[in-house]
Amino acid sequence: MLKIRLKRTGAKKSPSYRIVVINSASKREGRPIQELGYYNPKTKVMKFDLASAQDWVKKGAQPTETVQYLMKNCNADGTLNYQKKETVKLSKKAQAKAAAEAEAKAKAEEEAKAAAAAAEEAAPTEEASAEA
Repeated sequence: MLKIRLKRTGAKKSPSYRIVVINSASKREGRPIQELGYYNPKTKVMKFDLASAQDWVKKGAQPTETVQYLMKNCNADGTLNYQKKETVKLSKKAQAKAAAEAEAKAKAEEEAKAAAAAAEEAAPTEEASAEA
């Protein structure tokens, strides 16, 4: 069975990968059938021949999860369409503090609404007594 997978290159703690078509029984760094491109996860640099990869998939090659992700997020010129996540991770203390602030804000809004409703109810009775 053929696989489209990553072949690790690069130094220790500095990975770089080649995207290759290879027999599933062979080693990770074994001889590939065809090299489709390369990918550096640290710098998010990628060059990928998407058309060849799709041809191999039509022939029955199985892409790994990571290669599927790269195929899905590949631009027409073979570069990675990477979007940085906007969410900021907070510590447990910061999450608790944010939740307490949100609770206090919601409670203050409820009290303001209740006070406004009470003021509206009192206003018509004062107008009625002023007219009489």
